[in-house]
Amino acid sequence: MSKTMEPDLHEPSTAIPRPQKEWKHPSDQWLRGFILDNRASLGTLGVFIVMMAVFMIANPTVFTTWYLYSSVLTTLPVALFVVVPLVFVVTCGEIDLSFPATMGFASWVFALVVQAGYDPFLGIAAALVTGILLGFLVGSLVVYGGLSSLIATLGMNFLLRGLIQIINEGKSMALTNLADSWAYKIFSSQVYGIPVQIFWAVAFVVLSAMLYNRHRFGAQVRVVGDNPDSAQQMGIDVKRVRVKVFVFVGIGAAIAGTFSVMINFTWWPTAGDGYLLPVLASVFVGGTPTWGGIGTVVGGAIGAVTVSFIQTGVVAAGLSGFYVQFFNGLIIILSLLGHKWNQARYR
Repeated sequence: MSKTMEPDLHEPSTAIPRPQKEWKHPSDQWLRGFILDNRASLGTLGVFIVMMAVFMIANPTVFTTWYLYSSVLTTLPVALFVVVPLVFVVTCGEIDLSFPATMGFASWVFALVVQAGYDPFLGIAAALVTGILLGFLVGSLVVYGGLSSLIATLGMNFLLRGLIQIINEGKSMALTNLADSWAYKIFSSQVYGIPVQIFWAVAFVVLSAMLYNRHRFGAQVRVVGDNPDSAQQMGIDVKRVRVKVFVFVGIGAAIAGTFSVMINFTWWPTAGDGYLLPVLASVFVGGTPTWGGIGTVVGGAIGAVTVSFIQTGVVAAGLSGFYVQFFNGLIIILSLLGHKWNQARYR
């Protein structure tokens, strides 16, 4: 190479350097960060939208009328009041199978107070106290008794349900005077054709989501579910947090049981029995995994909506009721497969 072609290392370069573009993590962008943070909930919402589109194509006449949605919105809040607290329990690394009996027991206390002629608001307070006590009892058995949450809560479910049946001998309670009370008008009437209870359920979901994502308690639940030993070293009272999540389930179950009585004007000894599998399915369809540490309250709520529409949609689409369980299982499996695919990305 000639000297004229060689670069002069002693002369300063006159070339203007190009400004380097600052690298940003994908999550720093608002939209992409929102999608990454809410991947599980958005996936559940996608499943719901596809399912509703299929039902609407199958029978557009039924799915374009308000009566179908009004019917679902009447009973959906009962499930939401239990699904949301269960997200806390599963995130904490536990499970609670006693909530159906807690629903039945707390609603029984509510019915007894109303049947005795007392104000329904007093009955609601009594039901809430009952739910808190039962939740604390279940949590104490698991946390301080050292029992498996799966076995202990299943046993409590049978025990409480058997106690109800023994005392009542299978008899129901009709509460016909409940419709004239202020409690019914506030919690279970209709406004412009919309069931009032759905507004209370939405408020409960919003407050619970804030508690889960923005409050210290929610952070403690996630840390305890992810690594209890690390949580203990951080100064978190692990046992107290675990008991609190069971108490929260008791509160939610008491509210759900009370609302179910006000909707039907009747208390049944089997109150809450039919909610065990649909509620658990809603939690897992919503994107809360079984290993603890992570979860989504909004996803659980969307999962409850999805499961609630399956039975109505299958029948309205022209299929017999025998297909309901099949489609329940199909939606659950497809949702879990989708969350499994997303697992490595949002965990």
